[in-house]
Amino acid sequence: MRTNLQSIQRCPWCWNFLIHLAIKQALESLWIEKENVVFVTGIGCGSKMSQYMDCYWAETLHWRGIPFATGVKLANPKLTVISLSGDGDTYGIGLWHLLHAARNNINILHITCDNENYALTTGQASPTTPLDVKTNSTPNGNYTKPFDPVNLLESAWCGFVKKVDWKDLNWMKETIKEAIQYEWFAHINVNQPCPSWRRW
Repeated sequence: MRTNLQSIQRCPWCWNFLIHLAIKQALESLWIEKENVVFVTGIGCGSKMSQYMDCYWAETLHWRGIPFATGVKLANPKLTVISLSGDGDTYGIGLWHLLHAARNNINILHITCDNENYALTTGQASPTTPLDVKTNSTPNGNYTKPFDPVNLLESAWCGFVKKVDWKDLNWMKETIKEAIQYEWFAHINVNQPCPSWRRW
């Protein structure tokens, strides 16, 4: 965590801080110096995390985090590059970037903070929102079937794709460590609650 922060842009009881802590602990346990880490995000609740990371970081445009991270890795392959965004950014408007990153198999880690809605814009349905759930964009219930992120990435030949739960900090940390050490493209889906908009 950066020490010169003036404010934290998270809702009370937002569990993004636990994902942040798992990333921090994983990097520390691997003895990776902050000068060798680039943390890239898109736009969204989880993407605010880049502002809190004590390393090189970039908060990019909506759905552009993965191509930006890819460019960083291509420019300097020695860097540890971690990309992070929410389920709306990753699986919605940025899906093709995710799939092609998996196919191109460049050595970056992408983490998706999956709270099953577009939380930053007040809780609209996302590609992982369950059927029949009422959201601000589906007041009569979501009628679109959600897809499974793991199956989706496996279909794009992703060699490292895992789903973890926000409740187990150690499991998250160890999975992130394993993904950082993986030599090709890695993806982790973190299922998490949203205190403001996820009512299911």
